[in-house]
Amino acid sequence: MELEVKRVKIVVTIPPENTNHLREKIGKLGAGKIGEYTYCTTSTKSVGTFLPSEKANPYIGQNKKLETVEEDRLEFICEVEKVKKVIQEIRKNHPYEEPAIDIYPLLEEDTFL
Repeated sequence: MELEVKRVKIVVTIPPENTNHLREKIGKLGAGKIGEYTYCTTSTKSVGTFLPSEKANPYIGQNKKLETVEEDRLEFICEVEKVKKVIQEIRKNHPYEEPAIDIYPLLEEDTFL
């Protein structure tokens, strides 16, 4: 069985007030395309924690104080050739100094048929 990665799933956590803005930005780049549908994303509520160092510039919270915040976990599919531009757009439009971004390789369904 030959495995080829053509698409990935990108997951990013973001403050809820910024989620829809980021959805628009990544959708305009063509991320979130599934078949004949575009701008396909999903989000779930989550709780994030972090402890900024004294050198950090946190969007939320204070340096050297453990923070717990409500976030959205935004997920979408992206073609491999668009990943670099999409990640750049996330970093450009995300309010966090260091956004948490996960990239998971996806296998096509026909791999298993």
